[in-house]
Amino acid sequence: MARLIITLVLVLLIDIYVFQAIRTVTAGLAPSGRKAVYIIYWAVSLFTLGTLLLALLTRGSAPNPVRMQVANVLFILFISKLVVVLFLFIDDLVRLTQWLSNAMRGPEKPQFNVSRHKFMSQLALIMGAIPLGTLIWGMVKGAYSYQVKRVTLRFPNLPPAFDGFRLLQITDMHSGSFHSSKPLEEAVALINKQAADVVVFTGDIVNNVASEVEPYVPILSRIKAPSGVYSILGNHDYGDYVQWASREAKTRNLDTLKQHHRNAGWDLLLNEHRVLERNGQRIGLLGVENWSTRMNFPRYGSLSRAYAGTEQLPFKILLSHDPSHWDGEVNTRFQDIDLMLSGHTHGMQFGVNIPGFKWSPVQYVYKQWAGLYQKGRQYLYVNVGLGFLGYHGRVGFLPEITVFEFKRT
Repeated sequence: MARLIITLVLVLLIDIYVFQAIRTVTAGLAPSGRKAVYIIYWAVSLFTLGTLLLALLTRGSAPNPVRMQVANVLFILFISKLVVVLFLFIDDLVRLTQWLSNAMRGPEKPQFNVSRHKFMSQLALIMGAIPLGTLIWGMVKGAYSYQVKRVTLRFPNLPPAFDGFRLLQITDMHSGSFHSSKPLEEAVALINKQAADVVVFTGDIVNNVASEVEPYVPILSRIKAPSGVYSILGNHDYGDYVQWASREAKTRNLDTLKQHHRNAGWDLLLNEHRVLERNGQRIGLLGVENWSTRMNFPRYGSLSRAYAGTEQLPFKILLSHDPSHWDGEVNTRFQDIDLMLSGHTHGMQFGVNIPGFKWSPVQYVYKQWAGLYQKGRQYLYVNVGLGFLGYHGRVGFLPEITVFEFKRT
């Protein structure tokens, strides 16, 4: 209860602080105009407080689409107000410093610069409007703006029969975050349009439980490729973030999830490998369960098991959900794995992603977090994902379908 009260008081204080900027900026309006702005601001703020209180009191109940959308709107409003507070606080800190400095000089009354204060209030509100508009765009448009990225990789050891071989990667679908089947149907149509030789999915088909993906299995079963569709599990697929009634219930959930992969026609690789053959020549496709160097994520993978039997294959591709696996084990112990494909980071679903420059807060957590990386003769590619989790949108790092074309040098 104490934590609940502290949270609500903190949010209310932020609302009051931001309201000071509203008052300053609207001081020149007619009384009726100011009154309308005040009513709108406090109506939204009180709705936010009431919804937050309801969410905190009922946080154990299952989420639904409306609940999740409201939570995202509250998150966007909170982030935007924090930006406003940051600029207001800087202004207040400067004014306090000036006031103390003037007070120490003599008995004259310190002067308050009204025009500068109004300018800083306007600037604070403008800066707060930037994340507000950007994050709302990310929900309305960015979440389903599927991007096809094309990557050409050249290898001296690629068997000649696989020169021009095309592999398509998708990852992090997080089906529990979808509100309808239409966006996924569009994504599947776009995937099939690429006419790749093989399709791979690198984990996190659900948010938490197997039932989330069940309605979408018929849609996913439409994904076709001549050399097959292969998949692995990600950290969210194991049900580790759910309080289960028993260990048996958790096991049944994972077994059901695995069956959904099979029902979709996907070949789920559980620390094992497959051999892809073309004109009598072969390459290896290895798939491991989740393996991370970070202690807050599970480690179920065994690359040794997946690797066994592929030693003589001239070319190997590894599917491993968490990109930290690359530095953690792959490029130190398994240096004949040519390419590792990962997901997991989502590019944090927010950042700047323009030609020649990319930035996201997730880069302070993961060394490899989006795009192509190379160490020696080995490559890692981190796909930022097809779906979304938490924030129901994407800004900068839009949902990704990656098509690789392999060339022999």
